[in-house]
Amino acid sequence: MQTQQMPGGYEISIDPHRLDVEVIHKFLAEESYWSPGIPRTVVERAIANSLCFGVYHGAAQIGLARVVTDKSTFALLADVFILEAHRGKGLSKWLMRCVVEHEDLQGLRRLLLLTSDAHGLYRQFGFEALGNPSRFMEIVRPDLYRSR
Repeated sequence: MQTQQMPGGYEISIDPHRLDVEVIHKFLAEESYWSPGIPRTVVERAIANSLCFGVYHGAAQIGLARVVTDKSTFALLADVFILEAHRGKGLSKWLMRCVVEHEDLQGLRRLLLLTSDAHGLYRQFGFEALGNPSRFMEIVRPDLYRSR
């Protein structure tokens, strides 16, 4: 899948040259609950080292799903969003379908994500609560970007 189209002038593309870093950074830094204040340089580096699914309406980027993966055993789904003006049209479901069906993400042992508010969406695509959360460990710095 390089590009998939949906009625209404929407499309999803994994072409990294189409990504609008300004739109992505603005959403992540100013509107998301998970990365307020994130520096643009961090967003640029994250994009460069991930498999990104851009959602577009015409030429304008209106959404994203970023996947950090080795394309063999593991992936972490991150930074999933659709801009508010385009919500309620089934775009996040279509985006998730494109992610979970992408050829580079088949046969993985583990696909993870973190969410505070979209459990219902992700359950539709096979995600479940951690089966054995005591096996997972983390280092969390929730205010990292605010202190810069």
